[in-house]
Amino acid sequence: MDTRRHPRRRDEPVCVLPVRALVGECPRWHPAEERLYWVDIYEPSLNCFDPATGDNRKWAMPERIGCFAFCRGGGLIAGMQSGIAMIDLAADGRSTVRRVFDFEPDNPGTRFNDGRCDPLGRFWAGTVIETMDRRVGSLFRYDPDGRCTRMVDGLICSNGLGFSPDGRTMYHSDSRQDYVWAWDMDAQGEISNQRVFLGIDIQEGRPDGAAVDAEGHYWLCHVGGWHIARYSPDGIIDRVIGLPVQRPTMCAFGGPGLGMLYVTSATHPLPEAALRKQPLAGGLFAIDVGVPGLPEPYFGSPE
Repeated sequence: MDTRRHPRRRDEPVCVLPVRALVGECPRWHPAEERLYWVDIYEPSLNCFDPATGDNRKWAMPERIGCFAFCRGGGLIAGMQSGIAMIDLAADGRSTVRRVFDFEPDNPGTRFNDGRCDPLGRFWAGTVIETMDRRVGSLFRYDPDGRCTRMVDGLICSNGLGFSPDGRTMYHSDSRQDYVWAWDMDAQGEISNQRVFLGIDIQEGRPDGAAVDAEGHYWLCHVGGWHIARYSPDGIIDRVIGLPVQRPTMCAFGGPGLGMLYVTSATHPLPEAALRKQPLAGGLFAIDVGVPGLPEPYFGSPE
């Protein structure tokens, strides 16, 4: 399209990386590098997209990787198939993975899924059972001193983590129970006062990954629903943005001033007939949503 004659409107999704990811997830903007890191859970791989050049670098992972955060001293912390690990990435495409917390090593049907750091540098990561048929998942908090605490039980597919700008509210969902909850959170990372923030109609797509913007609004990917939506802090729908893919998976703010919303997507488990109708499925999208995001916290105690 000639954008001089047909300028793109705000909120129009642009596919900036037309890859066919199995399950693209966990986009994270690195402010110093000005690049977007993301994972393909099932490939499995960790990727780095450079919006200035369009290049995408890839590191193969030894097992499925669901989420990660940047560490204050360098490297990454990640929620993986068998537990939480520290990862160092080398320029030659090799990586070093050192597991620091084992999760149910005798149950290969579970793995870590969605996760991120809270404003005080603690890593939160939740688990999923791949068969999606039992409430055996949990949400964990991994502290910089190495302690790992199980915070929430009875989950099928932990998802949708986000934190309010003041750090006093945690958002969290279960993609198979179709709720997004809000919790009060104190400075020690303890949560209380669980309440329903959103009840999702599965006809609109189930709740998947999310992000919170600088105005305190919650952006949610409706996986299976061809769209993302913005919700006010009191749970009122504010905006809906359609996408040319059925399975948007997670969103994150990045770019100059954190003014761009990046959205990952998935091809799995869509049949080939469905994929033929959405050639951009599995791609990475960028959307100018007109509101900046929050800086993604690093893992480790604040300086």
